[in-house]
Amino acid sequence: MRNFSFDIHNELPNSLGRVGTVHTAHGDINTPAFVTVGTKGTVKSLTPEQVTGTGTQVVIANTYHLYLEPGDEQIKKLGGLHKVMNWSGPLMTDSGGFQVFSLGAGLNKKIGKIAKKEELLLPETHAIDEDEEMKPKKATIDPNGVTFRSHIDGSAHYFTPEKSIDIQHNLGADIIFAFDECTSPFESLHYQKEALERTHRWAKRSLEHHKQSGRGNEQALFGIVQGGRDENLRKESAEIIGAMDFDGFGIGGSFEKEDMDKAVEWCNSILPKEKPRHLLGIGEPMDLFTAVEKGCDLFDCVSPTRIARNGAVYTKKGRINLLNEQFRDDSKSLDENCQCYTCKNYSRAYIAHLFRAKEILAYTLTSIHNIYFIVHMVDGMRETILNGDFMAYKKDFLAKYYTIS
Repeated sequence: MRNFSFDIHNELPNSLGRVGTVHTAHGDINTPAFVTVGTKGTVKSLTPEQVTGTGTQVVIANTYHLYLEPGDEQIKKLGGLHKVMNWSGPLMTDSGGFQVFSLGAGLNKKIGKIAKKEELLLPETHAIDEDEEMKPKKATIDPNGVTFRSHIDGSAHYFTPEKSIDIQHNLGADIIFAFDECTSPFESLHYQKEALERTHRWAKRSLEHHKQSGRGNEQALFGIVQGGRDENLRKESAEIIGAMDFDGFGIGGSFEKEDMDKAVEWCNSILPKEKPRHLLGIGEPMDLFTAVEKGCDLFDCVSPTRIARNGAVYTKKGRINLLNEQFRDDSKSLDENCQCYTCKNYSRAYIAHLFRAKEILAYTLTSIHNIYFIVHMVDGMRETILNGDFMAYKKDFLAKYYTIS
């Protein structure tokens, strides 16, 4: 009997948006839903109980990092990733494909998943340190797989689609991803085509290996659509990956900030409607509203916890930074009327003090708030799609969040 299925309960008029439920062996995920990132089998600075307290339904961990430390075989011996990290809810693992980009083309150029139009049009103005550019990459691609150089000790490790799937089988997450190549937004169209063909071959190999393993009833496998910023490539990838017998789909790769919504719509207008879609690595509030409207059910991003550790927190009136002098004596909670643990118990002044004192509790309290904020923002999208008020909710939320005071 399959441990995975997806139901659609309601749809957003005149768009691809919808509300649904992903059923897994470790519980249901009510969609749309924000997936909290626990890269190394932990959400940084938080216990599993604290993560649950934010309203998080599902966590995603990183295949590459867990393979290096403590090792997927070790995790399997200890009972699987759910048991090891003491997480009882739904769990996802990525394929390691993003590390093909981040440890390869993106390593020495400080390139992210989202590029600005001026950077794409004028790549010669993109600040690249020549000394950094000459440093060896930590990921080298060939037709069959990728050689990674460990960021821990420099040792070489070779990932093929089959290897990535084997690692993810050992980790035991409910939803796993096919191995792919995430390309830089600065790559030529010629290379984008070459990489896309490789991703499609790897997707087929990942799927065949997964089915042959007998793990198909225990773990759902998502294929990943690539194609960069090119409409034809994106649509071609959605057609090819969508025709394969995956349980769901990821939309990966790099985007141009201004055109991300178009790229997502190109994909989701083609991908099978009856299967869930996950937008990989996107977490800005405006982008999440767009992703939901364009038909994404799940999305993950490190931003809520990463910016939290640097003193930045979300509020309904936009982001604030607690390292600013004005918060030293501010007795208010981080965000008015927020019901998270942090806001119910601590002031901005106290948390600002923790940052100045370099106390780890600062990371914990701001991370709790930021995850709660994003999770409940997306919960609001789900509720308003169900009751017909999504567009009003979006307009009101974004008007307040992006108001320049």
